[in-house]
Amino acid sequence: MMKPLKLVVIGGGSSYTPELVEGIIDNQKSLQVSEIWLVDIEKGQEKLAIIEGLSRRMIEKANCPIKIVATLDRREAIKNATYIITQIRVGQLKMRRNDEYISIKHGVVGQETTGAGGFMKALRTIPVMLDICKDIEELAPDAWLLNFTNPAGIITEAILKHSNVNVIGLCNNPINFYKKFAKTYQVPMKDVSINFVGINHLIWITGFYIKGQSRIEDILTGKSDSYEAKNIPDFGWDLEFLQSLKAIPCGYHKYYYQTDQILEKQREEYSRNETRADQVQQVEKELFEIYQNPNVQEKPKALEQRGGAYYSEAAIELIKSIHLDSKKTHTLNVKNNGTIPCLLNDACIEVNCVVENHQITPLQVGSIPPQIRGLLQHVKAYEELTVKAAVTGNRGIALQALTLHPLIPSVDKAKSIFDEMLAVNEQYLSQFDLEIKL
Repeated sequence: MMKPLKLVVIGGGSSYTPELVEGIIDNQKSLQVSEIWLVDIEKGQEKLAIIEGLSRRMIEKANCPIKIVATLDRREAIKNATYIITQIRVGQLKMRRNDEYISIKHGVVGQETTGAGGFMKALRTIPVMLDICKDIEELAPDAWLLNFTNPAGIITEAILKHSNVNVIGLCNNPINFYKKFAKTYQVPMKDVSINFVGINHLIWITGFYIKGQSRIEDILTGKSDSYEAKNIPDFGWDLEFLQSLKAIPCGYHKYYYQTDQILEKQREEYSRNETRADQVQQVEKELFEIYQNPNVQEKPKALEQRGGAYYSEAAIELIKSIHLDSKKTHTLNVKNNGTIPCLLNDACIEVNCVVENHQITPLQVGSIPPQIRGLLQHVKAYEELTVKAAVTGNRGIALQALTLHPLIPSVDKAKSIFDEMLAVNEQYLSQFDLEIKL
């Protein structure tokens, strides 16, 4: 008989939580979840109450014997947890908007997980996540931490390097590729096999099979299309480029491979106050208006517009694999340990892994061709420095990290962006000496 499963969601007031609750309900027979604790901070108390109400209605409608607890007491929630999911946004959507607007104002791409925006989000978030990990080490040392907090790869790497928590980073990108290809070829997902190599939001598909038959050429030659995320502009791919790349890039590669087009579109949106951050704020407002309706008892279709579709399916399937020791393969953010030979052993990578209840084992990917290796090593070096800057509060390391990023064209640009972002984020960056260095 399995022990009672206590699931804790830190950032429980997130608009994504109803999808997670739906996934738990759908898999309750195999998981036997006893408690779901939804945790948030005081500023998120109103949204947390709305999510609590909807979650209770969903559980009641499904007639599931699951206890729902909403709380601001993080330590009480974490105590004796089996699984902990983190989906926090330090500074909430207001700071996301600042990240995007400051970036675009300075003439560089504004995005919440990469470039200057992702950099500043990481600096805000890493200290908070490491503080959460201290509580986990003390109160639930055997728990598994599933991190969805963006930038997921950088956050997971910080936890791997600076805590003893059993952490796994997760993203909805891989599962969306599986769903897209299963739909295109009209097969169940179990008949789709994909080889991923890279880091979070920078993964390449180097092998793609339907029932054991390679179909990657279908994408590379334009006979079939790839998965495109709703939150990333779709300009299509140059087929000559794809064929020479010999791999399928994920949507986030557009920020690197199609920077000019992305930036032109973002400047237009910026001029109208309609960037992605503005769109998300509007979607979030509409979602919570739906959520607080006492007659709503299920996850609304509108949630798919939020950009994180199927994230809960990825989370629940991973929990099932760990809990039931099914030894299935999942695409996860884990410590490299030699899996990608061109990266350091302690780097966080995103690859296929075999999941057991006591360990996660990444699958070897072999040598990396230079057309992938160059950008991969470049961005990973930026991530390594960003983690170090967030932990130490060292301005020099932070400046080196931002200057190194492929989307930042010069030291002067990096410094002007960094100084403005520091000033705007002062309340979240106590680790830095915020006096501007001239």
